[in-house]
Amino acid sequence: MSSADGASQAPDPRLVRLAGKSRNFGFLLPHLPLLVAYGTAAESHVFTDPNTSLIKCRQFAEAMAADLISRARVRVEGTTQFDRLRALDREGYLHGDVGSAFHEVRTLGNEANHSGLDSADDAFRALRTCFRLGAWYHRLLTGSREQLPFVPPSPDHTPATENERLLQDVARARRELEEARLSYHDQASQAQAEQAARSAVERELAQAQAEREELARAVAAMQHQVEEFQAAAEAAQLSRRHAGATDTAAASAAVAERARLLDNAEQASREPLTEVQVRKRLDAMLTAAGWDVQDGRADLNLHVQGDWRGNGVAVREVTTARGRADYALYVDRKLVGVIEAKREGADLSAAEAQADRYADHPTDAQQRLTAWRTPLPFRYVSDGGETRFRSVLDPHSRTRRIFSFHQPRTLARWVRQAEEDEQAPSYRARLRRRMPELDERPLRPAQIAAVRGVENSLAFGKGQQGMGQSRALVQMATGAGKTFTAVTFSYRILKHARAERVLFLVDRNNLGVQAFAEFENFRTPDTDRKFADLYNVQRLGAEGMFASSKVVISTVQRLYMELTGATLPGTERGEGETGYDVEVPGGIEVGYNANIPPEAFDLIVVDECHRSIYGKWRSVLEYFDAPIVGLTATPVAQTFGYFNANLVSEYSYPEAVADRVNVDFSVYEIETRITAEGGVIAQGTIPVRDRRTRRQRYEDIDEDIEYGARQVGVGVISKDQLRTVVQTFRDRLFTEIFPERARRHPDTGALLWDEMYVPKTLVFAKNDNHAEEIVEVIRDVFGKGNDFCAKITSAARNAAERLVAFRNLPDLRIAVTVDMIATGTDVKPLECLLFLRDVKSWAYFEQMKGRGARTLSLTDFEKVTPGVGPKTRFVIVDAVGVTKKPKVDAAPLERHTDKQISLEKLLRKTAANTIEEEEVSTLAARLAKLDIQMTDEERAEIQRLSGGMELAKIVHEMVDAVSADRQLEVREAAERAGRDPARAVRDLIERAVQPLAAQPPLRARLLEMRRAKDILYDENGVDELLRAGAVADDEDTAARTVRDWRQYIADNRDEIAAMSIAFSAGSDVPPSVAMNRLNDVARSIARPPRAWTPDKLWQAYEKLGEAATDGARRTHTAPDLLALLRYELAGGAERGAPAPRPHEEVVRGRYQTWIVSQEQMGTRFTERQRWWLDRIAEATAKRVRFDTADLDYAPFTSHNGTDGFIAEFGGTRAEQIITELDRELSA
Repeated sequence: MSSADGASQAPDPRLVRLAGKSRNFGFLLPHLPLLVAYGTAAESHVFTDPNTSLIKCRQFAEAMAADLISRARVRVEGTTQFDRLRALDREGYLHGDVGSAFHEVRTLGNEANHSGLDSADDAFRALRTCFRLGAWYHRLLTGSREQLPFVPPSPDHTPATENERLLQDVARARRELEEARLSYHDQASQAQAEQAARSAVERELAQAQAEREELARAVAAMQHQVEEFQAAAEAAQLSRRHAGATDTAAASAAVAERARLLDNAEQASREPLTEVQVRKRLDAMLTAAGWDVQDGRADLNLHVQGDWRGNGVAVREVTTARGRADYALYVDRKLVGVIEAKREGADLSAAEAQADRYADHPTDAQQRLTAWRTPLPFRYVSDGGETRFRSVLDPHSRTRRIFSFHQPRTLARWVRQAEEDEQAPSYRARLRRRMPELDERPLRPAQIAAVRGVENSLAFGKGQQGMGQSRALVQMATGAGKTFTAVTFSYRILKHARAERVLFLVDRNNLGVQAFAEFENFRTPDTDRKFADLYNVQRLGAEGMFASSKVVISTVQRLYMELTGATLPGTERGEGETGYDVEVPGGIEVGYNANIPPEAFDLIVVDECHRSIYGKWRSVLEYFDAPIVGLTATPVAQTFGYFNANLVSEYSYPEAVADRVNVDFSVYEIETRITAEGGVIAQGTIPVRDRRTRRQRYEDIDEDIEYGARQVGVGVISKDQLRTVVQTFRDRLFTEIFPERARRHPDTGALLWDEMYVPKTLVFAKNDNHAEEIVEVIRDVFGKGNDFCAKITSAARNAAERLVAFRNLPDLRIAVTVDMIATGTDVKPLECLLFLRDVKSWAYFEQMKGRGARTLSLTDFEKVTPGVGPKTRFVIVDAVGVTKKPKVDAAPLERHTDKQISLEKLLRKTAANTIEEEEVSTLAARLAKLDIQMTDEERAEIQRLSGGMELAKIVHEMVDAVSADRQLEVREAAERAGRDPARAVRDLIERAVQPLAAQPPLRARLLEMRRAKDILYDENGVDELLRAGAVADDEDTAARTVRDWRQYIADNRDEIAAMSIAFSAGSDVPPSVAMNRLNDVARSIARPPRAWTPDKLWQAYEKLGEAATDGARRTHTAPDLLALLRYELAGGAERGAPAPRPHEEVVRGRYQTWIVSQEQMGTRFTERQRWWLDRIAEATAKRVRFDTADLDYAPFTSHNGTDGFIAEFGGTRAEQIITELDRELSA
């Protein structure tokens, strides 16, 4: 348990005894024993010495904050409690009112220490707040949702009449204790339950009062040892820090602990609901879902007519043969289910058993008469925070979490469908029992495997972690037909499993258009009708979801807007959403929506699911009670994690090339001096261009400006760099890149440009302005017009029309884009990708590569690129080194650093009121720098747009708002006025950014000025070509591959070592099992981003001279992978391990040695016996170890299998030979 980290040794026995006497603070002993000392001391003095009690409360909160700082390894600038709380808040540990609670105790403690505050009421309030903080800390460290009610101490005598507030506070605390102790179970009525709770609390308070004197004596006896306990706590924290700095394992554990605490933080800030609060919440949830909630009295009315959500009545407190069910559910006057309610933190698994007993045993004749059938099919349990559901109509029914209760019409539909098909009464039953054989005719093998994998996973609920949604991942190479696959299984599930509706999520609007066309035009294999003729397909828009829709296509942002009614910043209600970086005030939170309830979809398909669609938008997906299928060509680590590693089908790019689904590619590199090193803009008059308007002006600079390679195309446009790259591309296009396309004059040998089609080329630019410059240079270098080269970006006019022209027409040969065509969008005739921007994420790079990999028929290709034959390959022209630089996994939800977050996003966050404190500081720094660069005219314009404030004044206010001293003043002033200190600080920050937030023209002009300041033009710098040519793997690439491979082995060393042993002779692991493990490793490393094959790894070792070979060209397979693994496990060349040799070569050599040794011992094998031995050796070469079960398969069955082998060698000798060969060949 995490709390074990709270101290370096067992707690002091005196503190253990003290904890046993404390009802309010004893539970903190396992976490930090010092908290028990401070908490009990504060409680024992609360009425007798309020000043001491307040000081102990302050020490309690300080010790807790220091302990959390130590556990979470939070960096604190300063030594005060205010500094600690600020750091914890910054790191995301203080959610809700936890920060305010800490500050309340800090303020009261300071007043007690410095001003002599001696109020019993303030002391009681601080004590109660300390208990709340203690309960919060317990929840944070353990994840527990256990009810921990405060047991209020009672004053020894009635306080003075002027301290009326103390009496009210004590009475309120007692009422809260009664509510916490209230339970309706095993009680005949609500009144009896309330009386039982009052009686229990009276006894509890009386007992606590009787124990107070003993607790006070124990506290007094230890008052001189508190410093000793404090020193022990500090020593434990110091030991924890030292271990994290010197011990790798401890540091790793600390990272995991920090992540766990952050995961717990938000829920820990919410106090668990009592049973009374749970009942109120469940009533509200049922009402929202369309249920009429009634008490089970004589005036019960089951004939209530509901609205479009159905006719449903939820009856409270119903007696069954096995106890009282909290709610009985009636649909169309038929009893169909029960709900068992529990206080939050109670054991919901036990509640499930109770719900089952109630559902299995209706009691009186009335219940049996109205029951649809017994046992009742639908069982719910809920504590108000978590709701679980099970339908016994499902085969092997399993409990799952749901967002809220299903609507009555949903249960009515399930009942009706069960009556119509008794053998397959539910959706999940139909997935198992009503899915016909797949018609494979229109599908490729990879698509067949994917459809079957998805359907099998859905039928058996695979990929379900805990009680969450079942999830399945399909990895399919770009261009292999993911969408067609999804339409295929969607159609089958709609028709045969009778799914109500399918949600198809895309990450961009243009991909939604493509998906809509794919669904609409899909011809069903069984009826040859269009999908859209059978089922309504809808792109979700402002009109909302149609009840008749069977397939809904949407971006996750549009779906969020429909669920919440929100309008996302920076989007139009009709179009808008194009990415995942939209800022949402308050984060992504979804509430119940009756128009799109959680059961609205029976299947969710997420296209391009490698993106962060399941990161900050995760709550949108988890709102729905539906399995999720993800489609991607490039899964990252987070993708596998989200889909619970349930990879139901995988189809790699090499496999797609081998199957002619994709074409292969080659790399052609262009490197120039400025691209590699940057350049210098000489002093004088230089052009400067406004990025938004493209208006150019000239400015004088007094000294040379140096710029680096990373600034090229972003802050600096070098005309000659662009011209050199494009000119080289043109000059080498038909001589080196596509030489087979060249057409020359028969006499002069000159290229006949008018008779050649430039291959369809997509150029990737850094930004929209960079794209504009590239378009101009390409048109100039090629001597062509607007119809030859065009910009296709989200900022371009008529981008969709241009994309259609680029895809279908022969005239438009080159398109320049930033992101719009980077992922998902099909342009099948593409043959060339020119990279003028770098890409850090391997997944994004693979998606960009995929634009060129598509295949198409010769007829379709001839329409856009005539006279060149079929498309057989594509070429990556790398002008920025993108193919050589290491790539990283995408990391959803990564926090922006100061350098990463853009000025545009910072300004947008001021308007959305989502800007954080550190970001205010960043924004102030950016604007201060911009103010220095401005002219006097520009400063005057900004002052006018801001309503009279100079930019310097705005910056000053922002800096002041995030100053620690200023915030401390504001907090203390708020505390004195009885206001929320945290709210006061937030108000200070919001006032500081108000001039920016309230003036869109001001924000727009600041952004224009910043962009204008950033763009410089190097017109005079001369670039030179350093290298141009086809790229082959070099030693650096091989060394990087081997280095990464060794890291993979180190990360998985234990598993790999065990697998290596499994292949050793005499291992008790069956050879087939061992081989499966090796193949699992091979499949794992073949996935992106590694994309390693045994052949590729072996070639890397050969390139470095670390692999021995007989010189024969062979394709290396999984057994050769084992040779590399064993080589590295033995220490490699550094430890003198013999160089790995191809497994086939090793087995062949060992086999010949064994034959010779047998002959030297006088054994002569007949020709028939050698046939058997040779085949066994060949099988060992393919599978590492020989499996005797193979004797009953080809080729051995041609000689009567096992019986033939035994007949040839004799029983005893046959066994000896197998053992010897296993030992000699598999060692």
